[in-house]
Amino acid sequence: MSNWKVFSLGFQHVLAMYGGAVVVPLIVGGALGLTSAQLTYLVAIDLLMCGVATLLQVLRTGYVGIGLPVVLGCTFTAVGPMIAIGTSYGIQSIYGSILVAGLVVIVIAQFFGKLVRFFPPVVTGSVVTIIGITLIPTAMQNLGGGDGSKDFGALSNIVLGFGVLLFILCIYRFAKGFLRSVAILLGLVGGTVVAYFMGKVDLSAVTEASWFHMPHFFYFGAPEFNITAIITMVLVAVVSLVESSGVYFALGDICKKEISEKDLANGYRAEGLAILLGGLFNAFPYTTYSQNVGIIQLSGIKSRKVIFTASGILIVLGFAPKIAAFTTVIPNPVLGGAMIAMFGTVIAYGIKMLSTVDFSAQENLLVIACSVGMGLGVTVVPDLFANLPQSLQILTSNGIVAGSLTAIVLNIFFNIIKVRKAQNVKSLHEERVV
Repeated sequence: MSNWKVFSLGFQHVLAMYGGAVVVPLIVGGALGLTSAQLTYLVAIDLLMCGVATLLQVLRTGYVGIGLPVVLGCTFTAVGPMIAIGTSYGIQSIYGSILVAGLVVIVIAQFFGKLVRFFPPVVTGSVVTIIGITLIPTAMQNLGGGDGSKDFGALSNIVLGFGVLLFILCIYRFAKGFLRSVAILLGLVGGTVVAYFMGKVDLSAVTEASWFHMPHFFYFGAPEFNITAIITMVLVAVVSLVESSGVYFALGDICKKEISEKDLANGYRAEGLAILLGGLFNAFPYTTYSQNVGIIQLSGIKSRKVIFTASGILIVLGFAPKIAAFTTVIPNPVLGGAMIAMFGTVIAYGIKMLSTVDFSAQENLLVIACSVGMGLGVTVVPDLFANLPQSLQILTSNGIVAGSLTAIVLNIFFNIIKVRKAQNVKSLHEERVV
């Protein structure tokens, strides 16, 4: 392949994941009330770390990297938890929890293949569904103009937000191939252009941003370590590992490569290291992006050289805050319209994961019902367990933690213990026969 073709294919991968990579810091930063300068840094460092995280996976060593053409980006699963942690405990607690989650992933990488049985689709699907449900209020707040804004609920905001959503839906309905893969990005760009003519776009952040900057360790201050935040982020990291496992096997099938336990461990370690670096530079937890697998499947190009190029483009973009600043001028209603589609997709993806569950088993229905009910209940009524001892509130003060732990415990109670008991009975019967 010519260098131009390699660059074009790499840039296509960047465009496919760019919308997701940029929207996550915009949502989290907006919800936490960051300044324009802070938001610009968050977007720029995220693009840089997406490139570094991808490079870690593609560069296969004896210890880190799966060596498949996989692209990494910030995980949507972490959006709700990061907002909840930042709102309750401060932004430093977000990065303390990310650091610990990265270390945990690195430590368990060697053994995670054996732990996967504790996270079957009935658990991971429930967790992802809970996370998606908790994100919808944020989307609606932004669509109205942002919490506390003077023009919240103004007709112009509502028309703009739903106009963006309609535009995204039309792209999915009438476009094909690559255009569909960047529908969210096109919706954000189109909505911002319309918002500019409505007088809702302030370009001062772009004017003030520099063309080049260096990343900073602990840009938002020294990390703080809160046990509730840590439990939440570790659960997010584990769910991401389960999702990544599916991507690894899908790419292995596409590339005609058999995935060994060592390959999986190397992939998990690379992901853990990427999460750890995200914590150090105040970026995000990182995971594999399935939309890029779709591009490989459609294009038939499986070369790692293309992914190396994509990671290089992301790293270059990450050093240019002027470019990152363009994304920070997107008005809240435009973000809100896109968020409805994106966060609704998180819920739909959780339901898709649950579609592989055996619903004829009443036990699985109870796992889903109780975990989603607990997660949503604690989110809606956060003061319900305010009178419990502080040690127990660690598990009950956050809807994602409460719902996730409920799913894990009930799955062990209903499914794993039952299977082990059945195996013991079978073994005892076989011994008697002998």
